[in-house]
Amino acid sequence: MSKMHVKTGDTVVLLTGHKNNKVTKSGAHVTGKVLEVAPKEGKVIVEGFNTVTKHVKPKKQGDEGGIVKVDSPLYACKVQLYCPKCDKGVRTHTQLTDDGKKVRVCAKCGYKFD
Repeated sequence: MSKMHVKTGDTVVLLTGHKNNKVTKSGAHVTGKVLEVAPKEGKVIVEGFNTVTKHVKPKKQGDEGGIVKVDSPLYACKVQLYCPKCDKGVRTHTQLTDDGKKVRVCAKCGYKFD
């Protein structure tokens, strides 16, 4: 997979498959910010989703080891871009602007992400 539908810094909604998939009282899914994108593997690291505990060994003398919580990568197909206008995860399509740039646009309401 070489092309991704999300970029670093985007706000996304988790669709399925992980223990952090919480729904609030209003019915809206919990959102998170994309920290890192790995297009070769088709995975993304999202802040607060798929958090795992990792046992870290000290690398050098004087370093501390211990148990650390780390955000683990998850497949990009399990997240959708969050549209603040629609207040939910949406699909996008690209649109050309007047100056010739491609912009991601919400397929439902037309909100421009870039």
